[in-house]
Amino acid sequence: MKNLFIEYPKCTTCQKAKKWLEANDIQFEDRHIIENNPTEKELTKWIKISGKETKKWFNTSGLKYKSLNLKEKLPNMTDEEKIKLLASDGMLIKRPILISDKGILIGFKETDWEVKLCMMSAKN
Repeated sequence: MKNLFIEYPKCTTCQKAKKWLEANDIQFEDRHIIENNPTEKELTKWIKISGKETKKWFNTSGLKYKSLNLKEKLPNMTDEEKIKLLASDGMLIKRPILISDKGILIGFKETDWEVKLCMMSAKN
C-alpha cells in the first residue's frame, strides 16, 4: 500500500509535513481533506488502528470546532456520533494524516514522524 497523505493545502502544518515527506523521499498519494473527506468507514478503521481516542482526531484549534462548541459537546457524544460528525466536514479533522500499512500519524511533529517512519521502515 502506498502512503496516503491527507491534507488541507492551505494549512501551514500540512505544508511543512508535505515538504518533510518530500525531503525524506517518502512516496505518498495526496488527498485533499475537503474535496475528498474521509468517510465514516475509513475513520472508524483508522481511529482503531491509530490507538488514539476518537476525540484526538478533532481539529480543536479550528474555527468550525469552536463555532460548534464541541469542547462542551464531545464529552456527551458516543464514538459513533463523533465519527459521523468528523465524516461530515473535513475541517473538523486534525491534519495532516499519514496512513500507511504500518501505522497512522495524525498532526505533524517532525520528531514523532522521524521516529514512527523509521520504525515503519525497520519493520519491512
